[in-house]
Amino acid sequence: GAEVYYTPENNIEIYSRGVRPVTDTIHCGESGLSARLFIPIAALCDAEITITGSGSLLQRPMKEYLKVLPQLGVSILETSDCLPLSVKGPLQPGEIAIDGSVSSQFLTGLLMAYGFTTTETVTIHVNNLNSKPYIDLTLQMLQYYGIPVLNHYYGAFTLSEAVFSFGTPVTIDIEGDWSAAANFVVAKAIAGDIFIHHLNYESIQADRAIMDVVNNTNSSFDFDATDFPDLFPILSVYAGYCKGVSRIKGLHRLVHKESNRIESIKAMLENFAVTFSIEEDTLVIKGGQTFRSCTIDSFNDHRIVMAAAIAALKADGPVTISGAEAVSKSYPGFFQALSSLGVDCQLVN
Repeated sequence: GAEVYYTPENNIEIYSRGVRPVTDTIHCGESGLSARLFIPIAALCDAEITITGSGSLLQRPMKEYLKVLPQLGVSILETSDCLPLSVKGPLQPGEIAIDGSVSSQFLTGLLMAYGFTTTETVTIHVNNLNSKPYIDLTLQMLQYYGIPVLNHYYGAFTLSEAVFSFGTPVTIDIEGDWSAAANFVVAKAIAGDIFIHHLNYESIQADRAIMDVVNNTNSSFDFDATDFPDLFPILSVYAGYCKGVSRIKGLHRLVHKESNRIESIKAMLENFAVTFSIEEDTLVIKGGQTFRSCTIDSFNDHRIVMAAAIAALKADGPVTISGAEAVSKSYPGFFQALSSLGVDCQLVN
């Protein structure tokens, strides 16, 4: 029910009086974040709303909401642990405990819903929270709206009575995206100087951590990517070019992404003829190798597309990426940006 306007100054203006749905269906495409945000937000109203999507999103788990939303007065009509999912509220914020091991996005959605509706002090308890930097971003966003959340060392989050008025104007500057930029940070490390603009080097975005890994000597590294799973594809490429043996920990976080990234990263490295092994939860890559000319299956995963394209910069011949259009999920202009650097990018039918 919000009104959204795009201005000539490249701003987005949003006018809202709260959740007042004008449709009974929200289609989230293949965005897991969108689905996990909008399920509890849709549950704030007393109308039945169906959240659905397409492609791999229909296989991504939503089970945590099936457990906690009924505790908050929300009726759920579901046929499985995945989308489509129909909810009917209104959600009543209350004391709950959730599992944060699969995704921090469940907590983000609940914090958003609680933040604007809580009428008394409540606490969300969280077990095994992963991707903590993304929760830092959530808390920062709520702070912009004057909604403080007390963080008890990522094990519990306490909110007080909501004080935000929907008539209060808020201005937010959106930072450049470190997840997208990480690909060009690696491109600079392996292929030559690139100037990347509009990034906040003090950002609390999770994937700012790429700067803690990439160095000018291209030496091997050990990195725990448990809280930074989106860096896994491009770090696996970087490791292949580094001197020595690199170790990237956190494979268990990769199963429920746009693809099963354990399998899609393995397939990418095998096709590039990069030597690697898996030791429990760690991907071990022997670096200093020549990436061979090949065809890469994207598995309809935007981050595999971008990682493969960066790997191609120093391959021994052309690289074809099937399903490269998946890049539009997060970075529609990726290949235009790559072309602007002098890379020959050709669309093949």
